[in-house]
Amino acid sequence: MAIPAAAALWFLPFVLPICFYVAFTDLREMKIKNQAVVALAVVYVVVGLVVFPPWSGDWPSGMIGPFPVALPVYVRQLMHLFVVLLIGIILNAAGAVGAGDAKFSAAAAPFIWTADFRLLLAVLMATLLAAFAAHRIAKFTPLRRIAPDWKSWDAGKAFPMGLTLGGCLAIYLILGAFFGS
Repeated sequence: MAIPAAAALWFLPFVLPICFYVAFTDLREMKIKNQAVVALAVVYVVVGLVVFPPWSGDWPSGMIGPFPVALPVYVRQLMHLFVVLLIGIILNAAGAVGAGDAKFSAAAAPFIWTADFRLLLAVLMATLLAAFAAHRIAKFTPLRRIAPDWKSWDAGKAFPMGLTLGGCLAIYLILGAFFGS
């Protein structure tokens, strides 16, 4: 994995509670709260400064379209937030994803290394299948009585993607802590 193991370990204690909160509120209310999205972005901005101080180390060069650019890792990762937010706004306008899902994905983007994109897609698909199956099975079993008032039980074809997105980010960072560079 391209994510540094030390970075994943620094982020995990702050990100995991937010991921659990996002999954819980999306199951309960079919909403990803703005406070969780802002908290996730703040975690990267604050903890990221400790993990990847832009004033120290080399500035790796890369490309932004056809333009060569040398940016600190901190800034390069932070740019992912804006790119994913723009894509999320477009997908939300097209009705493909919910606004909360788009905002959470954008806030989670700085934590993801672009070299890990294929692995991230595999983790996302696995968590999507597992979360969807578990949610649909629990919906028609006595487990539903534990939380009978959750809106996700009666949302028809809608599915609480916060369960998947939060789980995916948590699993990615855990894998990064064990197998990161």
